[in-house]
Amino acid sequence: MGAIIKGLGVYVPENILTNSAIEKMFDTTDEWITTRTGIKERHILPHDSSELTSDLGTRAARIALDRAQLLPSQIDGIINASINPDKLFPATACFVQKNLGASGFAFDVTAACAGLVYAVSVASSLIASGQCKNILVVGCELMSRVVDWQDRGSAILFGDGAGALVLSAQPDPTRGVLRNRLETDSKASDILFLNNQYNSPQNPFLQMNGQAVFKMAVTQLSKVVQDTLALENYTPADLKYGFFHQANIRILSATAEKLGLSSEQCPINVHKYGNTSSASIPLVLNETYEAGKLSEGDLISFAAIGGGMSWGCNLIRW
Repeated sequence: MGAIIKGLGVYVPENILTNSAIEKMFDTTDEWITTRTGIKERHILPHDSSELTSDLGTRAARIALDRAQLLPSQIDGIINASINPDKLFPATACFVQKNLGASGFAFDVTAACAGLVYAVSVASSLIASGQCKNILVVGCELMSRVVDWQDRGSAILFGDGAGALVLSAQPDPTRGVLRNRLETDSKASDILFLNNQYNSPQNPFLQMNGQAVFKMAVTQLSKVVQDTLALENYTPADLKYGFFHQANIRILSATAEKLGLSSEQCPINVHKYGNTSSASIPLVLNETYEAGKLSEGDLISFAAIGGGMSWGCNLIRW
């Protein structure tokens, strides 16, 4: 039994924070930000908004369910990935479930920017085992709530948004999620992290060693894609698209170069959204989908790396 992507939905707040606006907040320029990150703007939920992370996820989930032509009652469960959950517990997935009026199980996975890849791996495995028919995977993030807006280095990088995928069972084993590969190197757990604000109220913001993260991301992203492909006797040349976590244009370009992928094979939209953590892969996938550039049978991969440091790859036949 295979797990295909039957529905896809995304949502970003309407409010856009441009580099020009950031120039008024920090000693920086649009050229400096663009050259180093590739980011031109990001969608940010206004700080006086009452919306929560789960609200963004719910908006994306409704679109995904509509495209899948499924009712919330037909979903067996929800797996959510978020850096900034509504509460420490219960899981943000519980609030998405409540908002949708769905039932079944609901839980979160924590792998930071790699969360969507981890959630797809778990969902596809549950479907392959015959335990579930339809699972909603959500990646929703309010990054603007966890960055230090006094710190230029982090404030320029992140945006808010959400993405959702409906994974559904189908009998053709040659379609859908073909292979998952997940890895973690906990020796690098100190280069990207977010403290529990209740235990560390003096430093509640996201912390990142940018140089160390960059080096590890470029090495491990390309390797995990190659390793996952090899397990199915494929090479990067067989990929129609590599949908990679949209963190930084330099990481994306270096990863594509290592894999020998052209710019057409490695879609990029980090310039429009910034780093949206677990929402970034659905956002770039959705652009390709809505442009009519995805065809049944295309071989694609998702790959991301996040705090842990944890990374992974999903190999999918569309």
